[in-house]
Amino acid sequence: MVGLPFTGNGLVHAGFVGLGILAALLFYAYEKRRRGLSDPRLWPIAGFAVAFGAVGSRVLTWDISRQVSLADWWGNGDRSILAGLVGAWLGVLLGKRLTGYREKTGDLLAPAVAVALVIGRVGCLLTELPGTPTGGAWGIALTPAQAAVLGGPAEVGLHPSFAYEIAFHLVAFAAMWRYRDSLPRPGDLFICYVTSYALFRFGAEFVRGNEVLWLGMSRPQWFLLVILPLLSWRMLRVFGKPLRPKLEGKMA
Repeated sequence: MVGLPFTGNGLVHAGFVGLGILAALLFYAYEKRRRGLSDPRLWPIAGFAVAFGAVGSRVLTWDISRQVSLADWWGNGDRSILAGLVGAWLGVLLGKRLTGYREKTGDLLAPAVAVALVIGRVGCLLTELPGTPTGGAWGIALTPAQAAVLGGPAEVGLHPSFAYEIAFHLVAFAAMWRYRDSLPRPGDLFICYVTSYALFRFGAEFVRGNEVLWLGMSRPQWFLLVILPLLSWRMLRVFGKPLRPKLEGKMA
């Protein structure tokens, strides 16, 4: 078993989140240039995605049944990547509406989001409850002091669920890098990424240790059960047409 440094350190977590956002914006700039996209409206749209993602990760998880004010929840409540992605999506829609931009932006945003999550989840791995017990002699072990802060068992191997997610986003980024110019329509890359992440996250929730809501499943899993049929339908549309030949050296 391995130990977990920096547990509960909010500054460490925030630092990795900030680095992730910075890396995502740098990749967004690179990919925008590679595709020959010079429309100045693309930067305000990215700004809306970042801002609404940050707000959504807090506000969309607000649980009024806990009798906590929104202000208290904002400072000390739960944060959710899934809620953040929903907020970012709404931000992109609003940004497009306000700027009048009509083209698809998913192919630009999807790899950038994967970059942000790879780095941001390192902060989660170092500072949050890793997951449920592995049932064996391997995993991440918390000291009694760390267990008291995070609410988990001490000196027991726990699933490194955030490491699993880091690996997923690394593989997803590699796949998007390989096929970013090959899918039938603009925006399909985003659909493929979000659908694959939804499927991965549904399974990973069983070892995350989040609060069980009903029938042995957590809130994120019930949310995913609602949206997965729609995402599956969109995936059928993506792969209902043959892949484009990769456009080497040309704008996608």
